Amino acid sequence: MKKSKIKSSTIRQVLHYVRNYKLLLFLSILFATITVALTLYIPIIVGQAIDLLANGQGNIDLDKVLFLLGNIAIIAVIIALLQWIMNNINNKITYNVVRDVRNDAFEKIERLPLKYIDSHSHGEIVSKVIADVDQFADGLLMGFTQLFTGVVTILGTIVFLILINFKIALVVVLLTPLSLFIANFIAKKTYSMFHKQSSVRAEQTAIIDEMVGNLKVVKAFSHEDEAIEKFDIVNEKLQKCSVKAIFFSSLVNPTTRFVNALVYASVALVGAFTVIGSGEVALTIGALSSVLSYATQYAKPFNEISGVVSELQNALACAERTFALINEEAEVAEPSDAIALSNVEGRVTLDDVSFSYNENQRLIENLCLDISKGQRIAIVGPTGCGKTTLINLLMRFYDVKGGSISVDGNDIRKITRASLRESYGMVLQETWIRNASIRDNIAIGKPDATDEEIIEASKRSHAHSFVKRLPNGYDTIVSEDSSLLSQGQKQLLCIARIMLCLPPMLILDEATSSIDTRTEIKIQDAFAQMMKGRTSFIVAHRLSTIREADLILVMNAGKIIEQGTHDELLAKGGFYHSLYNSQFEGQEEN
Repeated sequence: MKKSKIKSSTIRQVLHYVRNYKLLLFLSILFATITVALTLYIPIIVGQAIDLLANGQGNIDLDKVLFLLGNIAIIAVIIALLQWIMNNINNKITYNVVRDVRNDAFEKIERLPLKYIDSHSHGEIVSKVIADVDQFADGLLMGFTQLFTGVVTILGTIVFLILINFKIALVVVLLTPLSLFIANFIAKKTYSMFHKQSSVRAEQTAIIDEMVGNLKVVKAFSHEDEAIEKFDIVNEKLQKCSVKAIFFSSLVNPTTRFVNALVYASVALVGAFTVIGSGEVALTIGALSSVLSYATQYAKPFNEISGVVSELQNALACAERTFALINEEAEVAEPSDAIALSNVEGRVTLDDVSFSYNENQRLIENLCLDISKGQRIAIVGPTGCGKTTLINLLMRFYDVKGGSISVDGNDIRKITRASLRESYGMVLQETWIRNASIRDNIAIGKPDATDEEIIEASKRSHAHSFVKRLPNGYDTIVSEDSSLLSQGQKQLLCIARIMLCLPPMLILDEATSSIDTRTEIKIQDAFAQMMKGRTSFIVAHRLSTIREADLILVMNAGKIIEQGTHDELLAKGGFYHSLYNSQFEGQEEN
């Protein structure tokens, strides 16, 4: 029952997307109906020609026979033209729907809370947007091109059979439910199998994404055999799921063919007895030929639809996974009266803030902090103490569970996310370089920046010297995986972005972790100039880089256990004193 409910909701959502193209859908159905009607009319003409030849008794009206054959040729040309137009319409509907689904999926990813992205494999998410939608497109296209035509053919054939002979039509109608029952029974079984196949395929994509993205680590730890073994297990699992799903789905075609053969044999038998019968109900040889042709045409759509049903099962299973992503709950909506920050001073207040990623595991509790305009706040502590979590809360990547965070006296939950995040300049330990030119990468936060501004920002971040040496300078195309740039150079480009925007508040989370010591000293001087008058949050493991901070917050287990200046904290001889001395043990301090 659960599966059928999910399936029906998936179908409703597919129809919701198709509904946007009502005119094209109407034209497709119209052309399908005309095509089928003309196709079914041809056996009538053939039957008439056969009767002329059979009853001519040596005096055949050849002109009339040729006229009928000419009509068949004209109708065949019209059918071919209509089918070509119909196929183009079906392609347009299918790929417009696929485009809309992918757009919605990608837009939903942009609006999803970070907790969803953090808790799901990136490869699985990519699989839902790319591979699953491709499978959905194949099934949808087959559904449009064959399902409509098949259904109309079945209905049209019954109508023509009724017009020729009611008894024969009754035989066909009575045997039809048997074919439908078998197809429906197998289809229900295969749906869950195709759903499992899609899930395992996503698992396989996630493994490939993980291995390719971290191949250096895999090789460094000689983990190749274990990675191959893990992939082989999932690959074997996918093979078994696929074979099982395809085996059961392939049963539909031969079983429906068997039933259709029974239909054809029954029609032939009843028709033959009717031909040799007497009275007004007797069939002519030409009419029997038409009836047998209809029996064949009636059976053909069932064979096609059986294949379509298998594809649709796979398509719906894939669509369900993609729709599950689209239907995920987005970030908490901004209130209608949300304010947009402007002329930000940089006063930040944390009032009794509590937060945890897991309800059963507490992290930050009752955190209070009042930061004045232009203060430089350093956040230090052991790994896992909550430093990055605090940054996530300031940027509203996550919402607090209790208490509030305010900027210039405004609760950030009542501020538009865009204006809040535009007020911060953020440089993280993890770099992100988009697939674009160096110029576009630097100007990502200020697209209208001039070349002079971009070059000046690069000089201040000490990136200009290596950019000049690239093949095309600032026009060189780079990406996150580009071998043209080292990790340190990527980080310098990220720093250049902030130097270009100069926002009122800064967040530097291990901003120089990948940069050599000599360049780091130069950049620290540039940062010091940039931080003047700007509220700055500095997360650092190298405590030598935060000696000049106005306030140092020492965190442990989600709590601020110490706070003060560098000298004050050393004088206390507490946790910070131990942390600091552990980094400089055996070294002389100047």
